[in-house]
Amino acid sequence: MLFFLIFLGTFLLMECITWCTHKYVMHGFMWYFHADHHQPKYANVFERNDVFFVIFAIPSILLFYFGAAAGFDYRFFIGLGIFAYGMSYFIVHDIVIHQRLKLFKNTKNKYLIALRKAHKMHHKHLDKHEGESFGMLYVHKKYWEKVRRDKQLMKGKKVEYAPEG
Repeated sequence: MLFFLIFLGTFLLMECITWCTHKYVMHGFMWYFHADHHQPKYANVFERNDVFFVIFAIPSILLFYFGAAAGFDYRFFIGLGIFAYGMSYFIVHDIVIHQRLKLFKNTKNKYLIALRKAHKMHHKHLDKHEGESFGMLYVHKKYWEKVRRDKQLMKGKKVEYAPEG
């Protein structure tokens, strides 16, 4: 039970770490690597921004290694929490939001719609200043309200919800 709580706590803490890293590192001194991600169309399959997957993978790999070597102690489960968050981030950010793989294109899931709206507002800013919505899995209340208002506006119309790219 303790190891599960360590895993879960690490997973949840990663949202805070991601928010801070995104706001102060990616939109700060490492903007060079993140800038191409804020351009409207990707020129290549990979972006310079993908270097952050490697940066976040390193502590996870090291914690897996040293935790397993010590008989699967707490370090292994911290590494597992980081890994699980990284996989969630990849699925949500790269597949669901940015459609790097064309899946979940026409979702009606309110959470995913609110998440896409929040991320679209983040990408509205093409430079490193004045951004918003730096987290990944947490969606601010204002985006939930926007989804609710949009649904009310479309109620009674013969139009299906068209998610924002």
